[in-house]
Amino acid sequence: MRGSFLCAGNICGRGFAFLAAPGDHLVEAGNLRSHGGGKRRAAARRVRLSFSAFCVIMIHMATTTFAFAGGGTGGHIYPGLAVADELRALARAQGRDIRIIWLGNSGGMDRELVERSGSVDAFYGVPSGKLRRNVSLRNVLDVFKVMAGVLVSLRRLAKSRPALLFSKGGFVSVTPCIAARILRIPVYTHECDVTPGLATKINSRFADKILVSYEATKSFLPAARRAKCVVTGNPVRPAFYAADAERGRRFLFDAERPHKPVLLVMGGSLGAHQLNMLVHDNLDWLCEHFTVVHQTGKADEAMTQVRHEGYYPYAFIYAELCDVVAASDVVLSRAGANVLWECAALAKPMVLVPLCGSGTRGDQVDNAAFFVERNAALMLLGEEADGAHLRDALTRMERADFRTDCARACGSLSAGRRPAQEIARIIFDGVVS
Repeated sequence: MRGSFLCAGNICGRGFAFLAAPGDHLVEAGNLRSHGGGKRRAAARRVRLSFSAFCVIMIHMATTTFAFAGGGTGGHIYPGLAVADELRALARAQGRDIRIIWLGNSGGMDRELVERSGSVDAFYGVPSGKLRRNVSLRNVLDVFKVMAGVLVSLRRLAKSRPALLFSKGGFVSVTPCIAARILRIPVYTHECDVTPGLATKINSRFADKILVSYEATKSFLPAARRAKCVVTGNPVRPAFYAADAERGRRFLFDAERPHKPVLLVMGGSLGAHQLNMLVHDNLDWLCEHFTVVHQTGKADEAMTQVRHEGYYPYAFIYAELCDVVAASDVVLSRAGANVLWECAALAKPMVLVPLCGSGTRGDQVDNAAFFVERNAALMLLGEEADGAHLRDALTRMERADFRTDCARACGSLSAGRRPAQEIARIIFDGVVS
């Protein structure tokens, strides 16, 4: 057949191969079924397709799918969304059509955060257990959840056939990484903390590349895996690089301009009761020295009913958060990787109260120490997280020259880099190269 060409691929999970001549019919050369008779077994069934239907097939084949996995907290979701945004922008600039799917927890906040972002094309829930460091009967029950998670991930990935799976952590990311390895889909995983979490330690066994935020993180991984490591920094949402302090002040204070330094208190996507109680117990002093903007989290949402001059409580700030951080002079926060690098991107001095104790592996303490050692922040650790030490730290932050030095040191850690762009480029090059 002169001028014909072969077209092969996968539609709706069925393998196919078509031999076609422009303007003519397409001859199916795959998925042949035998209905008896030598002639019927030997001949291919001819199917007439319109030119428009053929174009739909070609468009489907030209679209590259990327799978993202992660969840449990905003700390595992927002950085992944930042990478997804940059990946889409990169593909658009290259004239490539891509589709992004996200595999996250079946329950919890994952679906809401991912779908509300508009950054991905589809969200799929995956059953997720949890590997606890203590002995618990729930570990036995969670084995079955993990098995179910692998099966669901296998089905989703086999149907979507992504070119690559990018894991942003949280235990829900483990089963998609296992499934991707079974299906021979390349796996890239990212660790945002100085010390790798248990999920990253597991995922790194299946990963083709291990992306880390700190050079020191490599030393916590087996020597055989260090060659796969690439230091990228921690992804920050693109909106932070376009944050506008004046826009943030208008959101918070309307036409008024505060005469005191603005203290922004954040406890992460779920809030932090310890921080909230510190604010509650020291509110008079705080409002005497600062204009206080307080994101309480939903668990302590009742604090938003407190009325005090110079106090602006919110249960959660979403779209405006970037501008609100830009409008702040000091940030009082936990030491999760996201808030640290968002503040670094905007050069904001910080007072950090890292989560510590028996219920954590100490990752926030390590993260906070990294910034404190570089004079970018102050830290209240353990028993020091009380009213007296808080007032002492914030008294130092009242001095404009001290804030300026901290801000300069904090900004230097970001040094104009955009880790989400770098990671998106690594992912994109891993598929098109």
